[in-house]
Amino acid sequence: MLLTNKNHLIEMLSAALQGIAQEHGLGDAPPPRLERPKAVDHGDVACNIALQLSKAWKLNPRELAQQLVERLQKQPGFSNLIASCEIAGPGFINFRLANAAKTAVIQEILSAGPTFGELAKGKGPVASAMIEFVSANPTGPLHVGHGRQAALGDALANLLATQGINVHREFYYNDAGVQIANLALSVQARLQGLKPGDIQWPEQAYNGEYIADIAAAYKADIGYRSDLSEQEQVEAIRHFAVTYLRNEQDIDLKTFGVKFDCYYLESSLYTDGSVGQIVQDLQGIGKTYESEGALWLKTTDDGDDKDRVMRKTDGSFTYFVPDVAYHASKWQRGFEKVINVQGSDHHGTIARVRSGLQGVAQKRGWEIPKTYPEYVLHKMVTVMRHGEEVKISKRAGSYVTVRDLVEWSGGITPEMDADQRALALQRGRDAVRFFLISRKADTEFVFDIDLALQQNDENPVFYVQYAHARICSILQQWGGSAEDLKHADLSLLQSKASDHLLRRLAEYPEVLTDAAAELAPHALAFYLRDLAGDFHTFYNADRVLVDDQALKLARLALLSATRQVLENGLKLLGVSAPAKM
Repeated sequence: MLLTNKNHLIEMLSAALQGIAQEHGLGDAPPPRLERPKAVDHGDVACNIALQLSKAWKLNPRELAQQLVERLQKQPGFSNLIASCEIAGPGFINFRLANAAKTAVIQEILSAGPTFGELAKGKGPVASAMIEFVSANPTGPLHVGHGRQAALGDALANLLATQGINVHREFYYNDAGVQIANLALSVQARLQGLKPGDIQWPEQAYNGEYIADIAAAYKADIGYRSDLSEQEQVEAIRHFAVTYLRNEQDIDLKTFGVKFDCYYLESSLYTDGSVGQIVQDLQGIGKTYESEGALWLKTTDDGDDKDRVMRKTDGSFTYFVPDVAYHASKWQRGFEKVINVQGSDHHGTIARVRSGLQGVAQKRGWEIPKTYPEYVLHKMVTVMRHGEEVKISKRAGSYVTVRDLVEWSGGITPEMDADQRALALQRGRDAVRFFLISRKADTEFVFDIDLALQQNDENPVFYVQYAHARICSILQQWGGSAEDLKHADLSLLQSKASDHLLRRLAEYPEVLTDAAAELAPHALAFYLRDLAGDFHTFYNADRVLVDDQALKLARLALLSATRQVLENGLKLLGVSAPAKM
């Protein structure tokens, strides 16, 4: 049901309830809610407000429902919106929409085009939001977990943008700390001719083949410099390795179709004094204490199970301290809503970061919500190929990379020319993005490469894309003007199959709103599969290119609207909508 029609019916129901309350001297009624009946035969939309109010108002629910229906039928415009309504069970009211109200969605879609279902900029619940995602340490290639973050974060950013919110995408580089020192140590060992398995190979070094690639690139570009001290030599290696891997990650992200507005460096929080200032702020309000030679944060004041160390006995800070400084900068930069997309192993940091932020807010006079930032935590991805789990890749040494996943899912082979490879990469990217979004983030996901390669209805992304391509083929075969479809006689759409498709199209705006509010991009993937299914059912039941010109135009208009929504939804997920397959 279109949102405008839904709101109109809710207004009518509210007016009817107010009239009954005044007539009987009853209290205020809560806003009525409309739901889609589980069984299609029960109508297009249902309301249980009579059942909900019957006890408080001391009225029989069916009698209250009857009074509501009688008042509704007297309201202006009711018959234009509702064809019939009936009372069922203990007081449910089932409504059937008038045909004109059902088909109105077609013209709305054809008029709005790419923006159908979206709110205008500045009309959202908040003015601006930041989504931080991927945020991989620059110590190796992006793995499949980062791929899941990239797919989820980018789709979520797109969804929030449909709700009138200005969205900022940010990548936080942990370019400071022990892991970066280990990266430099690993490259230095390779430069010295060592390799994993050698007796002198450092235990904490990274073992992937990419370390050898970095060492080879360093040797070719810079080489050994006798004018540098050992410490300077290590620093030069560190800087080169981080730059090299950041570039590699950027290539992977570009291949994946993900762009960021800002890359924020953890090291900057130390160089600009932000970390030190955060510690001073928390000490200044008595939020910390010294014990056993360490500085502790009183996170138990904010619901944590125990207090947490901020500064260790060696004087270094624990990892969540710069996180607090980083999120203070997000608030300072004006982002009212902040969402972090991270692996489920970050669950323990939530209470610490929020507790530290509340302390900083108290010191600085900020009113930061206690739920700031919000988190979307995703679980592991298991990759299956040829019926077996894939645990490592040659490139990374210990995990499957995003690049591996895209290339495998696209079926890339060494024999392909440049054009074939480009098409295969697109196919692989589409499969990976759709698959990784198609499950709730907090559920473990098995990525089946063999399924991604299938060109049939078992492959969900193929199923949705094929629906779009099939409609494009029908419209091309027709060969008429899109302008003609805007004047089609939509009252001719009377079949059961067209009715189901119309209902599904009308749900799209609410799907966007709910998916954005619940931080659940998987809901859009579910919807697109259902929409594709309703289209395929319609196509098999109702022939489109019939001799009856008026009926043909009506059905083509329905298909054109369906094609537009498929394209819009796929674009939000970062997936292409091919015209041919």
